Amino acid sequence: MSTRCHLLFSACILVFFSCKKIEPDPAVGDWPHYQGDPGSNQYSDLAEINKSNIQNLRVAWTYHSGDADSLNRSQIQCNPLIIDGVLYGTNPKLKLFALDASTGSEKWVFDPFAGGYNMYGMGVNRGLAYWTDGQKRRIYFCAGSFIHAVNAADGSLVASFGDGGRVDIRTGLGERAQKDFVVANSPGVIFKNLFIVGTRVSEAMGAAPGYIRAFDVNSGELKWVFHTIPQPGEEGYETWPDGVWKDMGGANGWSGMSVDHERGMVFVPTGSAAYDFYGGDRHGENLLQTVSWLLTLRPAKESGISKQ
Repeated sequence: MSTRCHLLFSACILVFFSCKKIEPDPAVGDWPHYQGDPGSNQYSDLAEINKSNIQNLRVAWTYHSGDADSLNRSQIQCNPLIIDGVLYGTNPKLKLFALDASTGSEKWVFDPFAGGYNMYGMGVNRGLAYWTDGQKRRIYFCAGSFIHAVNAADGSLVASFGDGGRVDIRTGLGERAQKDFVVANSPGVIFKNLFIVGTRVSEAMGAAPGYIRAFDVNSGELKWVFHTIPQPGEEGYETWPDGVWKDMGGANGWSGMSVDHERGMVFVPTGSAAYDFYGGDRHGENLLQTVSWLLTLRPAKESGISKQ
């Protein structure tokens, strides 16, 4: 790996939301990040609609995304992005779409399953990640067992990313996880030229590990892996029974992340190790599961490790 992740324990999971407020993006009205900004503050300083006039709101347009399930299992949880007047979201079959935010007219639709969607009840998507270098503009999102890189202009896959525009989300989880259930309902985050992602895995015995990984936004190359269940020689290994990391799963960052770009840190809350209702096979403190952590993106020699 090109860099090594380090960690800093936070006393409260609320630190996930404690990044300082990021200044609004230059484009007025944009919502270019999941939950608003890299710090997940869920805040907009727009003031045109307020408590004195909200009762006057009327429907301006309606977009019918289609693909509702006949058995009533459909759901849309996506927090859409709005970038330069374009709204990006996903429908019940996780098709990615782009709309004119002023009129609701459809610009394009990308189907990651090519008509073969069969994940009702499990195929939830909460949001998207946007990256640009000033020229290239891309949407990154997870559907099924793949990370997809999509051209924001026309909805086509970015051929240079991974295998024709997508990367298997099991990459970096080890050989034993290659046939396990691994998806990502919450979006990954962008830090410079990295797409950092957590996962949803099984909560029963035999679950895949919940390692946090970073991929190059251009090539799809795996750049680093952070082991939420520590391996020999890593911080926290002594808090688990010897060798349990080889077959213990879970401890995954399933609920999303936030980023402090100024300090180069990503905030990651983690869940329980599997099985989540029984811990008799993993005595000890079991770091780093069921806590909130700061994973620094700096090389080891540039940052230390401490608890607060």
